[in-house]
Amino acid sequence: MTDPTATWTALISRYYDGCSAGDVDLMLQTLHPDVVHWFLAPNAGSKPVEGAEHLARYWRKVTVMLQARWVVDSICATPEQAVIEWTMWWLPEGATERVATRGAEWFTGRDGLIREIRSYYQMRPQTTELDGFPYAERGYSVPGAERSTIHPDAEQYGPGGTA
Repeated sequence: MTDPTATWTALISRYYDGCSAGDVDLMLQTLHPDVVHWFLAPNAGSKPVEGAEHLARYWRKVTVMLQARWVVDSICATPEQAVIEWTMWWLPEGATERVATRGAEWFTGRDGLIREIRSYYQMRPQTTELDGFPYAERGYSVPGAERSTIHPDAEQYGPGGTA
């Protein structure tokens, strides 16, 4: 029997590696053709993005604008769905230091691909995180280490990456 947590972790990490690298082909390997990505309002661009090609090109554009890197920090999964906590490291306009936007997403799958993403976070030009939460002790990404225990290769993708 396949471990759903390992399967989802690999799929979602690969998706975010594609997002971080702005690699449309890598993202398309993870997305169902009919994928829908829902965003929490009132984030800029909070309308749903539909279709694998559209979503991959959307993230390629966002990655370039924000110099973004996504890291999967934790996951709970069943064969049909997964919920993750993630960190997006990015550089706000005019800033000299990267900030962390922390969020959560609910994924559903079909045919071994991501079919739906429901995204819960707020974009602000400063770090957003749980007050007092022991991120480092739990293996989450932290300033100076844009990777986590379950997504150790995240730094290879995106700004300064080798992939």
